[in-house]
Amino acid sequence: MKESIDHVLIVALTPLILEKGLLWFDKNLTRIERTVGGFWQKNTLRVETGQKIMLSELLRKLTDFGYQKYQTIELPGEFSQVGGSITVFPVNSANAFRIEFNGNSVEKIIETDKINASPETPLKKIIYEGASRRRELSGDLTSLKPGDYVVHLDHGIGRFIEKRQLSVVSGQLYVLEYAAGDKLTVPEEVSHKLSPYIGFSTPQIYRLGGNFWHKTKRKIKQDIIKTAKELLKIYAEREVAERPAYLVDDDMISEIEQSFEFTETPDQKRAMEEIMRDMEKNTPMDRLVCGDVGFGKTEVALRAAARAAVSGRQTALIAPTTVLAWQHFQTFRSRFSKFPINISLLSRVQKPAEQKNIIKKLKSGEIDIVIATHRLLQKDIAFRNLGLLIIDEEQRFGVRQKEKLKSIGAALDVISLSATPIPRTLYFSLSGLKNISTIQTPPPNRLPIKTFVEARSKKIIKKAIQEELARDGQVYYLHNRIATIDATLNKVRALSGPDAKVAIAHAKLPDAQLIEIIEDFRNKKIDILVATTIIENGLDLSNVNTLIVEDATRVGLAQAHQLRGRVGRGDRQAFAYFLHSPKKLTDVGKRRLETLKKYQNLGAGYEIAMRDLEIRGAGNILGREQHGSINKVGLNLYCQMLNEAVEELKRVIIK
Repeated sequence: MKESIDHVLIVALTPLILEKGLLWFDKNLTRIERTVGGFWQKNTLRVETGQKIMLSELLRKLTDFGYQKYQTIELPGEFSQVGGSITVFPVNSANAFRIEFNGNSVEKIIETDKINASPETPLKKIIYEGASRRRELSGDLTSLKPGDYVVHLDHGIGRFIEKRQLSVVSGQLYVLEYAAGDKLTVPEEVSHKLSPYIGFSTPQIYRLGGNFWHKTKRKIKQDIIKTAKELLKIYAEREVAERPAYLVDDDMISEIEQSFEFTETPDQKRAMEEIMRDMEKNTPMDRLVCGDVGFGKTEVALRAAARAAVSGRQTALIAPTTVLAWQHFQTFRSRFSKFPINISLLSRVQKPAEQKNIIKKLKSGEIDIVIATHRLLQKDIAFRNLGLLIIDEEQRFGVRQKEKLKSIGAALDVISLSATPIPRTLYFSLSGLKNISTIQTPPPNRLPIKTFVEARSKKIIKKAIQEELARDGQVYYLHNRIATIDATLNKVRALSGPDAKVAIAHAKLPDAQLIEIIEDFRNKKIDILVATTIIENGLDLSNVNTLIVEDATRVGLAQAHQLRGRVGRGDRQAFAYFLHSPKKLTDVGKRRLETLKKYQNLGAGYEIAMRDLEIRGAGNILGREQHGSINKVGLNLYCQMLNEAVEELKRVIIK
């Protein structure tokens, strides 16, 4: 840190100024400081030691000048605040400065070691590149379409109208519209103040000016501080709890890992390494593993369960449906068949006497891994030495259910698996409190699913079915109405030919019968499964590579993406047909289907998340009570504010 100085000149971020470079300011600084009136008087601020100025007034002035507030500053045009101290990086300076207040006057100005590494580069380029990096926290603007809602940090929620090119010198502007026809133009160099609005419902738009937006942010900040305190409380409780470390080096574990028939993806490896490091510690693990459908979350959980078993601790895996629990049971039993690890399934499928026997063995410790449904939540369940809890499709469980599971023991290790991608903004906000692993890379040799959005016709259905059966494949046919599914079964039989074996699956079938149908489908005794959305989660059948959704307007975007993930699980080209009735297609339905068609690439769930899944993810991770606050400012700004609150509270706690 350098010596204190007597004053600093701060220049606004205007298009004219941003065309200059730092060297230009070095040459002209004296002339600028001596200028009285005109452009420079309006766009410069001189701050001196001993000057009477309120801290809030300086903060407001920096915002008016186009400076952006962050927790830590990196580039010219940014500032931060900690208590009675403001650190600002003037665009006209080679260094950032810390301005310390004593009451309502400037006590000290200190030049920091934070320097502008590109003194000859136009400020516009430096700030634009910095904004691009920062946008990981604010949201990508490239996909904005006219009519989309956007959030301006200082002016609130408006509608995006257009991106206008003024001239080569002046650059581009984002044009926003507010209530009563009010317009706001935002230069591209300060576009980091903008973020796409993501919320649970259509936001309220107000006129420019007035105090409404500032009052809204102030109220939301109060709510966010409560949320941040709750998160920190959970974090603190987890940090003080202790349990013995798990074994990590063992011949049996190595054999189990080598028996994996696929090649691990880089993201899978990283997630496994992160979990192993958690298990080596003496503090309990609470890790969220997020990954798109079919990207290998189960293998990550399976290896953690193996380490728990080798370490003499029991594992419980809970799934939201009987079919998904059965799927996991088959996978775990197959992988552990050569090893002395006892695995059991606990669900409504077992008869009461069999359930009673399993519960007895859980208490005695004879069962190492139990895979269960909500049955695990009942009062008669007890373990001898439960060490690891795995919650699959954690977004399908309510907050109270998850808390009940975690309350089994203070030192319990928890891995939550979710196919709902976590927003990057939320990831940054929570990464200091929650342990989060993301799996975004697809398995090797996985092909993108070719997606067709078409008007429903017998010709398309017949062709899709017959082409799949001709290559000895199988078909999912989605009809999401149990009342008419039998009639649909007959229709599909007529279109499929006399030799095709067709069956139905839906939630009202007895669990045992449903599992029998799924097993017959797995063993290729059934060619076409006419089903409801019960197939949405858990079915991992590499020979099923055509999906036909009879009425795609009846399923949501996130659900449609999940359904699409049921095909293309191997190295064979898969096809998904989302059919609709043109007469019944609404504007919302049309946009939803267009999004599905547009994002066909592997891992597209992370792009689709911007429209649908991010909101569900935020609701699941933060809780339903946060929905109202997110609606008022948008998810991106909410997460930035949460990040600031968490960091501020952590500093207070550390002090």
